[in-house]
Amino acid sequence: MTSTDTEIVADRDPGAHLGARRRTDALGLTMGPVTHLSEERARLAALRWQHFDVRQLGSTIGAEISGVDLADELPDAVIDELRDALHAYKVVFFRDQPLTPERHVAFARRFGELEVHPFIPSNTGQPELVRFEKSADAAGYENLWHHDVTWRERPSLGAVLHAIDVPPVGGDTLFCDMYAAYEGLDEDLRARLDGLVARHDFSKAFGHGLAPDKLAEMRERYPVVEHPVVITHDGTGRRLLYVNRVFTDSIVGLDREESDDLLLFLYRQAETVEYQVRFTWARDSVAFWDNRAVQHYAASDYWPERRVMERASITGDRPHA
Repeated sequence: MTSTDTEIVADRDPGAHLGARRRTDALGLTMGPVTHLSEERARLAALRWQHFDVRQLGSTIGAEISGVDLADELPDAVIDELRDALHAYKVVFFRDQPLTPERHVAFARRFGELEVHPFIPSNTGQPELVRFEKSADAAGYENLWHHDVTWRERPSLGAVLHAIDVPPVGGDTLFCDMYAAYEGLDEDLRARLDGLVARHDFSKAFGHGLAPDKLAEMRERYPVVEHPVVITHDGTGRRLLYVNRVFTDSIVGLDREESDDLLLFLYRQAETVEYQVRFTWARDSVAFWDNRAVQHYAASDYWPERRVMERASITGDRPHA
């Protein structure tokens, strides 16, 4: 059949009759415009900053900041504005920041007390710096959507990640806006989530390599904690979804099957591409993310190449509804 033999029955775009609404097919797959992002996208586009320049990256998440040197002892006014930018964009990125471990820690400490992670090796000179050193011998297993350390009673407020050595291709980190994930749920489900509490457990990720006696010791130090399924962010007053595949175990008061089904559905909200931003690393790039407002995913597509990153995490408050 030639092109002249093809009968064209359409006179407009096939999506025109659907309007600006999302549709779910018989298999539960959703498609169509994510219209609830428009207000936040416009709000971010209208922001202006006094001490640095900003390039918005994602619809509601992610911005690259230029005109600031993180190795400097920055004035309080700059730190305050960076905090405001973090709350607005949820994750901010910087290029060409050759931080020493000492300056990395000093910058992160401007935003609060720093954590020491019990399950991941640190930079030997700076215990507050978690070191992720990946190679052919130690592959990346961080390729699941997650908030960091929600097994703590006071999970991280945020984290500053510095690229020491990166592969020429691959090893990107993706971030997902969990405000958008919550706001994209239908009203009935949001009402159902009100008051629900989930259990978070370090052993889901870090318990497998521990001897029984050491596991018991660490369980004594870090018992299973409970956080609301939906929390309110202290810095913005907005509500967001706060469960993740890596550390959330179950929902209190639901039987295992019902809990698993609901959690699986909620976990999958982070997979919505329209809620995400993707960052391609270069040596001395820095990402600073709000660990409450976003989940992140480290793409493990660079084996056997080498990827070395260091992270300083800022202690947060206990999450609340």
